[in-house]
Amino acid sequence: MYRNHLKRSADMLLAAIGLVVAAPALLIVGIAVKVRLGSPVFFVQMRPGLRERPFQMLKFRTMSDARDACGQPLSDGVRLTRFGRFLRSTSLDELPELWNVLKGDMSLVGPRPLLMEYLDLYTPAQRRRHDVRPGITGMAQVNGRNALSWDDKFAYDVDYVHRCSPALDVSILFRTLSQVVSRRGITQHGHASAERFMGPTVQ
Repeated sequence: MYRNHLKRSADMLLAAIGLVVAAPALLIVGIAVKVRLGSPVFFVQMRPGLRERPFQMLKFRTMSDARDACGQPLSDGVRLTRFGRFLRSTSLDELPELWNVLKGDMSLVGPRPLLMEYLDLYTPAQRRRHDVRPGITGMAQVNGRNALSWDDKFAYDVDYVHRCSPALDVSILFRTLSQVVSRRGITQHGHASAERFMGPTVQ
């Protein structure tokens, strides 16, 4: 009952309230991104959602458009500006995802939506992460975020699918606030955010 009906209703209500409350922050951050990084203000990328259906995820842009002599984009670590790192560390870049929640693409709590190109790399167990809507935050985010290994991230994602409940969602939301304040696990050592997923670890 909760997963199929009540969770979606709670998401819509809280996302609508969140967009209203966060409107000044959205405006200020949007103007700051425009001034610091130029256009476009938003980063839009196709991600897999519920049952792997693709949707366009919306975030504030955090990287510059710097390119090499051949016109190719520079590495993420080079293009991620100091301002962009601030947006990521405070999770302000995630605020536009409230719109994705309101539309039904995402939930407030669930496995983070990853890249479309990863879909063919998942094990059957890892694919279970798509049995629920992806979230702005989730169990992996409050248990280490990008400091976790891919195996641990997927283990938390699948565990959430099995344990999804109102009490767990409320707990994750409150723990997310603590995680944002502490700014723990923002990046993985040696990467702008986290290393790319190359497939399941061979045992």
